Amino acid sequence: MFRVADRLLLTGHSHQAWPDVAVEGQLEAFEVAARDVDEKWAHALAKADEVRAGFRRFLGGDTAEIALGANTHELVVRFLSALDLSARPTLITTDGEFHTLRRQLARLAEAGVEVVRVPAEPVDTLAERLAAEVDDRTAAVLVSSVLFGNSRIVPGLATVADACDHRGAELLVDAYHALGVVPFSLDGIERAWVVGGGYKYLQLGEGNCFLRLPEHASALRPVITGWYAEFDTLDAAADPSRVAYGAGATRFAGSTYDPTSHYRAARVFRFHEEHGLTAEFLREVSTHQKDVLARRFDEHDLPADVVTRDRVTPLDGFGGFLALRSPIAGSLRARLTERGVLTDSRGEYLRFGPAPYLADRQLSDAVDALAEIVSNLH
Repeated sequence: MFRVADRLLLTGHSHQAWPDVAVEGQLEAFEVAARDVDEKWAHALAKADEVRAGFRRFLGGDTAEIALGANTHELVVRFLSALDLSARPTLITTDGEFHTLRRQLARLAEAGVEVVRVPAEPVDTLAERLAAEVDDRTAAVLVSSVLFGNSRIVPGLATVADACDHRGAELLVDAYHALGVVPFSLDGIERAWVVGGGYKYLQLGEGNCFLRLPEHASALRPVITGWYAEFDTLDAAADPSRVAYGAGATRFAGSTYDPTSHYRAARVFRFHEEHGLTAEFLREVSTHQKDVLARRFDEHDLPADVVTRDRVTPLDGFGGFLALRSPIAGSLRARLTERGVLTDSRGEYLRFGPAPYLADRQLSDAVDALAEIVSNLH
């Protein structure tokens, strides 16, 4: 339905096409609601558990509790609201985070929270530099496993986890740009919170995000809390002097939501299993496609002052897209769109995001279109 064979959809790092089976999930959500009306929620909650199981497979088979949300922002806000910022007033992050963290932390800084922003570059030393900032005033470190702007994989996060454990701080890892293109391991960061979603590489569509909870999450009481967080305790006698929380992931739940996205996600996760689309296989596909893009780009030998790429970092040091640096990245993106090549840009980076449904010929055609545009600039 997305006509992937007829279009050059290089937005795989943002909005991937959905498998056609996704519509089966959406129709099932409607059919269950029409049949069961307000009794649909037992069925919907079972679908939510299927979605959790799907995310766990891409978290390396992790068995930790998982809270679901429509987007990562609502989950991050609940996490932040559970921190004791009066006792530990410092949050540490990087200047290369996605807008969810960038904007919210910037606003908290305006309101008086101490936010330390560590330069993301050079990426190879980022973990050590983050760890060096952690002290007894640190409430949490918030960092991506793959940077959304330039696709660099951040190595050594276990170093940050060790520093946080030593000082009693929390570590939140944004894995959104890893899941589905970079196998994710919790080795060395078992006590970390992990946030992510399926809008990008997992082809789940909107409304499917998660927060992985470490074991000690059961001791925290988020201030931003919806009534689903006490869903398991509604039949118990209420204590008006203290807000109650349910067990496990329920503690970080929100309120009434549209379950349609979970039906869609559960069906797509099943599609992954039916076709052997494991994290390891998808990494192989992604690595091959980035190599096709990079080799074709290099063959054109375009002027570096117009557009270039990082040739120092090996391709396996990147996530799921090829980041091309250009002072006119936005203009190049717009011209590519006019030619039917859909990409996107972030600041000085033009981002080519392949996806498993694209053929090598399509990838080469997209780079050829860029080369022609650049040639016509001179």
